[in-house]
Amino acid sequence: MTPLILRLNAAGQPIEWLEWQEAVCLHARDLVIWTLGDVVHRVRGGFSRFTGRQSTIELSSIIACGGERLAKPRVRYPLSNPTLFARDQHTCMYCANRFHSKQLTRDHIVPLSRGGLDRWENVVAACRRCNQHKADRLLEEISMQLVALPYRPNNAEYLALLNSRRILGDQMAFLRNQFSRNGARQFS
Repeated sequence: MTPLILRLNAAGQPIEWLEWQEAVCLHARDLVIWTLGDVVHRVRGGFSRFTGRQSTIELSSIIACGGERLAKPRVRYPLSNPTLFARDQHTCMYCANRFHSKQLTRDHIVPLSRGGLDRWENVVAACRRCNQHKADRLLEEISMQLVALPYRPNNAEYLALLNSRRILGDQMAFLRNQFSRNGARQFS
């Protein structure tokens, strides 16, 4: 299985993960302005009728693309259970035990029924037992504490969370340079 390719904008900001086919299209349209990391895939094309040689495109693990506009990193990152559980390292933020994804739930620190919002700063991974114990109460009402405070990941952190199982070493090293203190703790 070919790993995903990290796409950056011309300024070196991470934008998205690409399948190798999408990266080939960017190369073919001459939008790739520089690359980093190891070659992760080679694509062979047709033969030149002038030279008789076969064309190839070597895909690096990180590509920076130009174009008419500078692609901007996302400002809002969709909240999903897989990325939430990865952010919290598959650990219940109440009892501090690690769990498989199927055993975790999304818990709202300030419950929705009490005006809480479904956003990164108000949700944590919780095991079913702790989530049921907390129910729709506030932490101070039942003397529960969080093991770590929730945070909104920045763009580099979010991309690392999205691809945490398949990320390559050179991609992680590049992204890690842009992590916040929260993310640096998370991915160390």
